[in-house]
Parts: sequence; structure tokens; C-alpha cells
Amino acid sequence: MEEEIKDEDFQVMVADASHERYVDVILRTITESAKKRGSGIASRTHEYLATKMRERKAIIALYGPQQEFAGFCYIESWGNKRYVANSGLIVAEKFRKHHLAKRIKQTAFTLSRLRWPHAKLFGLTSQTAVMRINTSLGYVPVAFSELTQDDAYWAGCGTPEHPCCVNFDVLQRTGRKYCVCTAMLYDPEEHEGEPLPVELPPDVVAMAKKAAEQNLR
Repeated sequence: MEEEIKDEDFQVMVADASHERYVDVILRTITESAKKRGSGIASRTHEYLATKMRERKAIIALYGPQQEFAGFCYIESWGNKRYVANSGLIVAEKFRKHHLAKRIKQTAFTLSRLRWPHAKLFGLTSQTAVMRINTSLGYVPVAFSELTQDDAYWAGCGTPEHPCCVNFDVLQRTGRKYCVCTAMLYDPEEHEGEPLPVELPPDVVAMAKKAAEQNLR
């Protein structure tokens, strides 16, 4: 008899150094998912994701008392902290259809708004489900020219010598004007006074606000 998976048995939290043991399974899950979809994905290393966890700039979802990996995404600031992206969203296949992607995105969104209160949040995605979640959070589709022009961000898609995404050639041919992904943007100035979608633990809120006050990347 198959185990009944219940939504309430998932924990969605801001990751820390104690979660580094999940990095390898996260990377495998991201790669396998991209292959099945036949879509591109920015390549990330073990150390890159581990650093995100240590910096408290990642969200992880775990299932049950055994704390089995269920989902993940990470956060990065670009363009001198004027832009913030929630990237690498993934949910393990066996745990899909339990609203985890939405919970992970909502948590990442809340952390981003607390840590970088004046930054525009943006993302590139080819997934309809992610577009729906972004729309519910207040993102709108925009031209690529409205996103960060920070070369370090776009390097995540690859270079002519080392393309990280299967669609990199499209991005290159168009001079970064468009690609297979849809660009989406959240401008905080257009949502002043709106409540955040989830409540984070007091220690996480304090950490995020301290980082904002110190203008940390």
C-alpha cells in the first residue's frame, strides 16, 4: 500500500548550513527535470548552492520525520542589489501536486522582500505553473530589457563556448532581447502596503531585516 502524502507533512523553510547534505540530490533533481521537459536550465555547482544555504539565501522543503528532500529554490541579488531573482525552483517528482512550488515561491518572495525591500524581483521561466504563481504574487510579463543587465546574471545561461542552457543560442542570436523563457517582474513601488504572503520565524525576519539595514548583498 502506497504511503499517503499529506500537505501538512511538508516543512518549507529558509535553508542554512545544516542543509548542505541535500545539495547533491538537489542538483540531480534539477538536471533530471530539465532533461524530461526538454528545456534549458542555468547550470549551478555544488559550492554555489551550498553557499546560498550558508548565506540564508535559499528555501528548502522537506517531507516527513525522515526529512526527505522535496523541493528547493535560491535567491540572488543583481545590479548592485537593485534586482533580485528567485531561481532554480524544483519539486521532487513524487511530491508534485501538493502545492509545494507555490509554498516555496511564497517563502522565497517573502524573504526577498524583507532582505531587499527596494529591489525589483524578476525571473525567467518557461513553465506555465511558475508563471501562474508569479502572477499571483504580483509579477507581470515584461520585455527582457526591463530585467537586470548585469552580465554576471546572464552568464548563468552560458557562453558561446560553454552554453549552460539548451536555448542559449536563441538568447545570443537575439542580443538578449528575447528567448524561449518569459521574463516577469515585480516592482515594489506598485505594491506599497500589501501584506507578505507568508509569515517567517522571528529569527529569520530579524536576520533579513539586519541584512537589509546593513545593505548586504
